[in-house]
Amino acid sequence: QVQLVESGGGLVQAGGSLRLSCAASRNIFLYVMGWYRQAPGNQRELVASITSGGSINYADSVKGRFTISRDNVKNTVYLQMNRLKPEDTAVYFCNAYVPAIRRTDYWGQGTQVTVSS
Repeated sequence: QVQLVESGGGLVQAGGSLRLSCAASRNIFLYVMGWYRQAPGNQRELVASITSGGSINYADSVKGRFTISRDNVKNTVYLQMNRLKPEDTAVYFCNAYVPAIRRTDYWGQGTQVTVSS
């Protein structure tokens, strides 16, 4: 098992930036790490993910604005969010899983990001 703790959320004006961090309780080398978000009334959606080999996937809505990165020494994954828009407002969740036939997902408690217009 791995525990995930997010930080870095807050209130920011449109066009601003925030950096989210997700600290893991154990070594994340084998894990695919990702950020999801969920706005009120919406389903949770993938924002970005990064594999142990460094392959990255972004949602179309954040390409060119958000950057995901990982530090396997600090057991931390980051999401740098630039040029934020009001539609980015959501609770952001950190996710981790090990690719396997039977996948088990681990989630953080979430951090609120609010972008004012």
